[in-house]
Amino acid sequence: MTVALILVLVAIGSVVFHWLSPWWWTPIASNWHYIDQTLIITFWITGAAFVAVVGFMAWCVFRYRHRPGQTAHYEPENKKLELWLTVATALGVAAMLAPGLFVWSQFVTVPHDATEVEIVGQQWRWSYRLPGKDGRLGTSDVRLISGTNPLGLNPDDPAGQDDVVIDAEDLHLPIDRPVKVLLRSIDVLHDFYVPEFRSKMDMIPGSVTYFWFTPTRTGSFEALCAELCGIGHPMMRGRVVVQTEADYQAWLSGQRTFAQMAAQLAAR
Repeated sequence: MTVALILVLVAIGSVVFHWLSPWWWTPIASNWHYIDQTLIITFWITGAAFVAVVGFMAWCVFRYRHRPGQTAHYEPENKKLELWLTVATALGVAAMLAPGLFVWSQFVTVPHDATEVEIVGQQWRWSYRLPGKDGRLGTSDVRLISGTNPLGLNPDDPAGQDDVVIDAEDLHLPIDRPVKVLLRSIDVLHDFYVPEFRSKMDMIPGSVTYFWFTPTRTGSFEALCAELCGIGHPMMRGRVVVQTEADYQAWLSGQRTFAQMAAQLAAR
């Protein structure tokens, strides 16, 4: 009886803690809503399953407790029960997968007015590239990476000459402007993750992955690597600073273009 009561209290306490604890997320970016809704749906499904399983365990502990003169009933299989459990599990998994597919579609369907920003991961730091006055990024090639060209930009592409290169410094973004984030790695697997933005994506050498979001609150947010990438993985951190349009333009005016950076490095 005591064990059954403890199990019931665990189930009830978990639900109460969920509702009363101040753990709810803060809206920081445009994609927080539909991602959080998907997590809440997942919590409802897994929470119901948790309460049902613990409640069933408590009932079994109480109902089938040892009593003098009672012998156990041996039942090696129950096809009806197995069928019900299989159907219930399949429905629960499908209910969790369906919202995820909908969210993924939104996550990679980029608005036409989004500004492209490239994020490059390497052991163990972040670098960034922003479009210049022409509004588009130039091409790149890993074979062009060198001491004077750390991101491997194509020096023969006119579109890349005015690209703004942020090497191992903070990324700044303007508030309320949609951003398409292009992600690539120049060595091993990385994963760019800003927890407050609800956005993360693997960075695969030889491929360019992407997602988009719109920052909706100013502030400084930590960027982490969410993929084990070597001995320096815990130190692979950066900052994403969301600013007003005026502050962003003031910061942007003080940054180097690819052409300026290449000239400075070559002159050393």
